[in-house]
Amino acid sequence: MEGIKDEIIGIVGDSLQELRKRIIANHEAAGQVASGRTRDSLKVESTEDGGILWGRQAFGVLETGRKPGKVPKGFSDIILQWMEDKGITVEYPKSFAYLVARKIANEGTSLYRSGKIDIYSTDMENTIKEIMNRVVGIFDTEVKHINLNFSACLLYTSKRPRDRT
Repeated sequence: MEGIKDEIIGIVGDSLQELRKRIIANHEAAGQVASGRTRDSLKVESTEDGGILWGRQAFGVLETGRKPGKVPKGFSDIILQWMEDKGITVEYPKSFAYLVARKIANEGTSLYRSGKIDIYSTDMENTIKEIMNRVVGIFDTEVKHINLNFSACLLYTSKRPRDRT
């Protein structure tokens, strides 16, 4: 049974690594990479129970954008850093960052206002289905193997002569 468990953990780990690569490719294709911290935060951890794909807390807004409302303290400084990471230059960067932060606080990001994009949802659903199908396939094969062995045992251990065929 340890061999099966190791095989399943391998399937989960490999599948999560491939999912990580697809999410990064989608993130980059959407032009969302600024500093790369969000992209670089994606890590796969294999455990004895399966695996985990870790990412920054802010990862959720990659698909939905940031809704309007309360913003973190120093949000305009965060926007200023984002501008530097993206290579955005303007004549008055602090004023521009303040105005952008205020617009986001009042209206949300343009992604939030325009609708969702698919960075990870579809790939995550497909990966879960793929893992399930592969794991079920392993157990299906194992159950057939057990049934074959059990039938063979019945054939050879039967005490009635007519059952020994």
